Amino acid sequence: MVDTQGAVGFVFPGQGSQYVGMGQEWAESFPTARQAYEEADSTLGLALSELCWQGPEEELQLTANTQPAILATSVAIQRVVAEHGLEPVVVAGHSLGEYSALVAAGCLSFADALRLVRRRGELMQEAVPVGVGAMAAIMGLEAEVVAAIAAEAREDQVCDVANYNAPIQTVVAGHREAVERAVEMAEARDAMRAVMLPVSAPFHSALMRPAREGLAPELEAVSFAAPQPPVVTNIDAKPVTNGEVARQALVRQIDGPVRWVESIRWMVDEGGVETFLEVGPRAVLSGLIRRITPGVAAKSFSEPKGLQKFLDGSGAGK
Repeated sequence: MVDTQGAVGFVFPGQGSQYVGMGQEWAESFPTARQAYEEADSTLGLALSELCWQGPEEELQLTANTQPAILATSVAIQRVVAEHGLEPVVVAGHSLGEYSALVAAGCLSFADALRLVRRRGELMQEAVPVGVGAMAAIMGLEAEVVAAIAAEAREDQVCDVANYNAPIQTVVAGHREAVERAVEMAEARDAMRAVMLPVSAPFHSALMRPAREGLAPELEAVSFAAPQPPVVTNIDAKPVTNGEVARQALVRQIDGPVRWVESIRWMVDEGGVETFLEVGPRAVLSGLIRRITPGVAAKSFSEPKGLQKFLDGSGAGK
């Protein structure tokens, strides 16, 4: 194990971190990364690597393609990182990223995870007709205030807190009209910013119940081993070391909130993490982590040079 700056925790990003060209530099630089993409292509029976590296962007943005593409890229990078001797004491992933975390922890096979997230993406898209649901990010208000706004905006529709991303950055999801009402209410209460998000479905809300019911039997059909190291789950913000508990957490995660603030705080306060390494296509979580735990270093491994800087000791800071 490489001697880094104290105990290391890995975090894996979810949907929204994708872009055309992601992972290509890793695959060109490291055979291990290329092999991961080849395994993904073979498992799914489609040219996922080509989609990641060349697009077209419209195809990559389809949820059923986006989810396995991000997973494949994250796992490809994680395997290279592991080859260089970096081992985490605990891992976590944001939404979709929890599957990458479980693969990294040896709980779920890469092939099973690929098939599951592709189906997850299909079920999430099918759960709500395009245009019916929406999500919005609200910044500058405490999470408790946003939760109260969501409840008030609900009326006879769905409007739930979907993501507790940072102390004053919370995402709501549900019926478009209800989410739009929440945005108006947040603005009236002097939110720093309240914006509708460019997403295709209201993830992590009660409207995802059909997706949860559809994915549950698929998850039951797959083998889950005891994760090592522990995985901090989105739904409970606590570590799991039991495969069955990890499986049920993925089921509950689909229509439940991502408790990212609590997850990161547990990793630092209880897990002893001193340095976070974000392993995925693009730096998304590192900025959130710096807001949640300002004194803790967070570094992204979205490009090979980030790994080299870290190993050289020049990129270990914030």
